[in-house]
Amino acid sequence: MNMYILIGLAAMFVTATVIFFNLIVAKKLMVDNGWSDIDVQLKRRADLIPSLIEVVKGYASHEKTTLEDVIEKRNAALSAGDDVTKRSQAETNVSAGIGRLFALAESYPDLKASDQFLKLQEELSKTEDDISYARRFFNGAVREYNTTIKSFPAVLLASILGYSERAFFEIEMADRALPTVSLSGD
Repeated sequence: MNMYILIGLAAMFVTATVIFFNLIVAKKLMVDNGWSDIDVQLKRRADLIPSLIEVVKGYASHEKTTLEDVIEKRNAALSAGDDVTKRSQAETNVSAGIGRLFALAESYPDLKASDQFLKLQEELSKTEDDISYARRFFNGAVREYNTTIKSFPAVLLASILGYSERAFFEIEMADRALPTVSLSGD
């Protein structure tokens, strides 16, 4: 009788191990899928930037340092790779550069009225929204994954198999601040 109990306990242990292993793998795949979605959108944004720069150059060629800065930040973001923390910082810098580029465009009425510029600005705005959605999905998947690998009894299996906590894709505090808008003309 004791042998049947031991076999039953062993079977339960194996079943629980398989269930928790599959759960961890599923959560990890969701995180990987989320990162892939972010990567696609960031690549799309990076591909739009050179076109935007060329349009702005036609109207504001003497603003060379601003344009070069945006290109430099874009290239740094592309070379940041899949390290979420480094990529997050690099992409925050790209966002700041694009913001300065759009602020620069405000000084050139002909540029602001350019159909090509408006189309690129609209595409970039849509891409930023897509990045935001992808980031939310990714961060949700990371939260579920991290919760799973830190919860008992999955924590035992996760640590044995080398699954570790993943970082969130976050924006810098400077990007969270609302811009100051003055209508007084000062």
